[in-house]
Amino acid sequence: MRLFLFMLLLSGSSYAYGQQTTQDDMKLIYVYDALCGWCYGFSPVITAFHKNHREELDFEVLSGGMITGGRIGPIGEVAGYISQAYKDVERATGVIFGQSFLKDILEEGSAIFTSIPPAVALTVFKQHQPRQAVAFAARLQKAIYYDGIAPTDYEAYGQLAAEFGLDPSSFVAEMKSNENLQRAREEFQRASGFGVTGFPTVLLQQNGRMVVLARGYVPLSRLEAAYQQAME
Repeated sequence: MRLFLFMLLLSGSSYAYGQQTTQDDMKLIYVYDALCGWCYGFSPVITAFHKNHREELDFEVLSGGMITGGRIGPIGEVAGYISQAYKDVERATGVIFGQSFLKDILEEGSAIFTSIPPAVALTVFKQHQPRQAVAFAARLQKAIYYDGIAPTDYEAYGQLAAEFGLDPSSFVAEMKSNENLQRAREEFQRASGFGVTGFPTVLLQQNGRMVVLARGYVPLSRLEAAYQQAME
């Protein structure tokens, strides 16, 4: 859980550089975590960037696995710290953390924070509607940090999928399969393999290399400028 706080506060400053890739097709890879506070703040930025460039770029969203293993635990263990840290995200990005999260989750304290269920939800969703992955990732974060769903509430993920036209019962059943759990773990490994050590990270796969467009939160203007520079 301490790592969650570190990422919430410092994710804008701890990133590794890109690496070689054998694929030549140009693609935008967005590495995020559903429980990353700065990723929540970045959601409007990546959503706008996707709208601006979805016709010219393929987009892929990967979950980074920020809260896994021994880092999983009740949010109440660090509620005092987060209750101040989230304000930094609001001031810097303009997003709002909802009262349902602040009261029912953060203040109540018993909700288990784990990146695994929302990562599994994303892997299932991408099998059905891969072109809507950016929108679904943003919806996952709004559900957690504004609507106040518990990260372990599988039924809530089914209802989110229904907003995109998917059957909620089938979606939840797919989430509970070992195959999709393994897919989520493989995403964590891929993110690590790209050299990503914090979230959000935006990578442009171009001409056999990975170019880092953003490390941590940046406004849309900076992301657009980095993209245009990479394209020159």
